[in-house]
Amino acid sequence: MAAYGWDEGWESAFAPYAERGLLPGRVVRVDRGSCDLVVTEEGVIRADTTYVTPHDPLRVICTGDWAAVDAPGGDPRYVRDYLPRRTSFVRSTSSKRSEGQILAANVDHAVVAVSLAAELDLGRVERFLALAWESGAQPVVVLTKADLVPDATALAHLVQDVETAAPGVPVLPVSAAYGDGVDVVTAVVGGGTCVLLGPSGAGKSTLANALAGTDVMEVQAVRDVDGKGRHTTTTRNLIPLPGGGVLIDTPGLRGVGLYDAGSGVGQVFAEIEELARDCRFHDCAHVAEPGCAVLAAVEDGSLHERRLDSYRKLLRENQRIVAKTNARARAEMRKEWKRRGAEGKAALDIKRGRMR
Repeated sequence: MAAYGWDEGWESAFAPYAERGLLPGRVVRVDRGSCDLVVTEEGVIRADTTYVTPHDPLRVICTGDWAAVDAPGGDPRYVRDYLPRRTSFVRSTSSKRSEGQILAANVDHAVVAVSLAAELDLGRVERFLALAWESGAQPVVVLTKADLVPDATALAHLVQDVETAAPGVPVLPVSAAYGDGVDVVTAVVGGGTCVLLGPSGAGKSTLANALAGTDVMEVQAVRDVDGKGRHTTTTRNLIPLPGGGVLIDTPGLRGVGLYDAGSGVGQVFAEIEELARDCRFHDCAHVAEPGCAVLAAVEDGSLHERRLDSYRKLLRENQRIVAKTNARARAEMRKEWKRRGAEGKAALDIKRGRMR
């Protein structure tokens, strides 16, 4: 189990379940049906997740979770519970709803795959990084299909552009098809759990195969019509790596909505947050306020205006989802109070009736 990330911390947390005769296992894949693949000391097994599939999409069991599974003998075998997560990668389920969806659990590195076969979308990179930082994992940006940029100077400029949008994050150009740069990625993320993130066509499955040293994921070419990728991966899969550690490959993400990622946004735009400390007003919106240090940096060229626009956009989006989430929570609480109030009144009426 150590090859899948089992350590003394997990063993200590699992002790109460071990006393009940349950076995530890890590979720390898979550199917759309009622069963999951879980790797245990006896190998990979199927286990029914009826007991760990609540209506809350943040609490449903997912790939990367450490599960408490029935001992051999039962048919089916059930996942009875899972250990508290150390990290979790969460996105908003929809721009019109206030629910979060967990994509991967207990991740050490979040690898954002960005294809150099298409024009760089730095705003999308910043969005992925905000969620990655918020998850508690260390982000890494991998620029895939680097062989399509044979000019070394042009490639260096592209790396520099992404580094500007990803302060404090390693940016690694890779050609998985030719093996170039794969060893560098392995050195950065090896030994722990990493999750591969990015849109369809970003080269995640090709990169997963290169890191695994074998064809564990199916690979398809992008469409010639628009250059967009097909959904090669349809489930989240946990793959052991030959040098140690595991990789979670994910389906291509068309939409990546923020979900309560305020601190993640702050880390992505650390230089803006640092500048904001010198603004005249502590609640400066960096729009037209006098004495705004952020606007002054844009004016003198030390801060690119695109960065400020992206910062404002992600902040607004995050504030909206937080407001919706809070409003939804308050509405659910009011419903619960009404329900309890009605139950309490009914109980009181019964009691009074008995007293009469």
